[in-house]
Amino acid sequence: MKSILILFLFLFFTTANAQISDFNSIDLKKADNIAKLNDGENLENLPVLSYKLTHKLSTDIEKFRAIFYWVCHNISADDFLNSKVIQMRKKFQNDSLAYIAWSNKHKKKTFKKLIKQKTTACTGYAYLVKELCFFANIKCEIINGYGRTSDDNVKSLDLVNHSWNAVQVNNKWYLCDATWASGYLNEKGYFIKEYNDGYFLTEPNLFEKNHIPEDSKWALKTNSKETKEIFPLVYGETFKLNIDPILPNEMINRFKIGEEIAFSYKSSNSEYKTSLVELIGSREIPFEIYNIQKKDDITSFVYKFNKKGNYDVHLKINDYIVATYIIKIVD
Repeated sequence: MKSILILFLFLFFTTANAQISDFNSIDLKKADNIAKLNDGENLENLPVLSYKLTHKLSTDIEKFRAIFYWVCHNISADDFLNSKVIQMRKKFQNDSLAYIAWSNKHKKKTFKKLIKQKTTACTGYAYLVKELCFFANIKCEIINGYGRTSDDNVKSLDLVNHSWNAVQVNNKWYLCDATWASGYLNEKGYFIKEYNDGYFLTEPNLFEKNHIPEDSKWALKTNSKETKEIFPLVYGETFKLNIDPILPNEMINRFKIGEEIAFSYKSSNSEYKTSLVELIGSREIPFEIYNIQKKDDITSFVYKFNKKGNYDVHLKINDYIVATYIIKIVD
């Protein structure tokens, strides 16, 4: 098992593409401050807004940062609109032309609501980022695909339900999601503003765990395949803490009773407290993990189940659950 783990980690590192770390030498605070100074600006004239956000900045990464930061802090998610889009995507799942026809009619209402009320669904966020980039001469694309949450596309990729952006800076493509970076919808469907910087120029290995593009080239990985892998479920805290779960590398896993199971994750912070838990009702039951090792940016440990059954297992970092696996233990 040890040799397999070493091989997997080697492949992981050779296929990972650094993203935000490409710009460690650039201070993005000026871009953030410009976005803050323009807080509350209206959307009636996008060229003017783009100019206000970017004209005092010298690099494309700063300009894009100002655009992204502004959108995330000034636009709110619309649960009703988002639910309507998902409902129609389900209805026309096997009739793309019918969905396109509905979408084209719906766009006018969506755009009007975005401009007037600054609320929208994921496509509106992605559209606004792209348009503001266009006026700043930054190449940006809208990417459609499968967004994985605790409610959608969990065990299989059933429905294209999300949109995000790819942006080109210094002749290289990067990934970001302004929708999920801006906040989240609570259990009652109310939008909670809570900026999550983890969705800005995210590394492809982490991003693809809950953003699977329809066109695999937009995974931005050298080993991209057409097959849609079902990775462990990750959460907003995973991105906020910049935790990339590595092993197990699938959502549903099958092991034998007493078999050692290797767990690992990547993080530049070696001080995180690591635990593995099971949630039973409101109770949190910890597993006694062992052989905990930290080498470079990889933390690994082992656990084995001595009873047959199905287990919902959660990787917990400090006080946050960052990954969920289904572990099936058989004879």
